[in-house]
Amino acid sequence: MAEYWKRPDTTAETLKNGWLHTGDIARADERGYMYILDRKKDMIVSGGFNIFPREVEDVLSQHADVAMVAVVGVPDDKWGEAVTAVIVARDGARPDADELINLVKAKKGSAHAPKQIRFVKELPMTGVGKVDKKVLKASFWTGRERMVG
Repeated sequence: MAEYWKRPDTTAETLKNGWLHTGDIARADERGYMYILDRKKDMIVSGGFNIFPREVEDVLSQHADVAMVAVVGVPDDKWGEAVTAVIVARDGARPDADELINLVKAKKGSAHAPKQIRFVKELPMTGVGKVDKKVLKASFWTGRERMVG
């Protein structure tokens, strides 16, 4: 790749000193195998903890009543960002928010547990079939001034 089409700022952020910066966050195990954890831009900073939405999504998606889930950070006066799960229930299911929150607490700890859960009929999707987290996050900014940076 030489550049992003008509996006010089994005090109400059992504291509630095001969390296391609993908924005992915990974870890290596003791054998040197790399595991992609999440995208840096999706990371939630809540109460001083760095929380990767995918870890919370993986736990919630294992619940029998959950068809789809997306986790985002939303502005919060106390936590900075609050872990928030947006869930589509399986047909005929009625998931219990407290049960889902407690499931995450048990598997990942309190810092990862959603502070709120919003149930929706469907998640917004991008043209390539991924959950559009920008649209999801924007729905929580209503009535708040968005911080830039």
